[in-house]
Amino acid sequence: MNIWRRIRQMSLKQLFHFGILFAKNPLLIAPTIKASKRTIAICDLRFGSLHHSHRKENAFRHALWNWQICEYCRNSVKNDQKTAKWAKYVTKMYENVTKNENVEAAMDLHNNAIGRKLFLDEKWTKSTEIEQILLKMMEKAIKIDKIEELINLKDQLVYISE
Repeated sequence: MNIWRRIRQMSLKQLFHFGILFAKNPLLIAPTIKASKRTIAICDLRFGSLHHSHRKENAFRHALWNWQICEYCRNSVKNDQKTAKWAKYVTKMYENVTKNENVEAAMDLHNNAIGRKLFLDEKWTKSTEIEQILLKMMEKAIKIDKIEELINLKDQLVYISE
């Protein structure tokens, strides 16, 4: 999830959409970038490069990333629902830029939603506590092969490879 590498991979249309997104929400640029960098630093320390695959560690990273974006943007937005909506929008746009297969993209979007749900459910939990919650969730993560399998897994992290 190298931010600058992903930005360089964007088409002009995608860059335009991101530009509009951030122009409408300039106070959220810095916290979103800080949250993204913090998430990568945590995952690098915990998992090395394993979180860049489609394993349980990747599920952890995506959920933590969305929680971190919500947490970092909370002070600027001052409304938890709007903060979660921002995280959903910006991470969905990011997923649209990546060149993932359909099941990979669905897995990422699913795990992103788990992070936002944790933010809304556990509003005052610290980052270290969320990490512990996600580590426990990793132990019960479900391996999927098809998008259709996500229907009944709303509260569980998912992954696609061992």
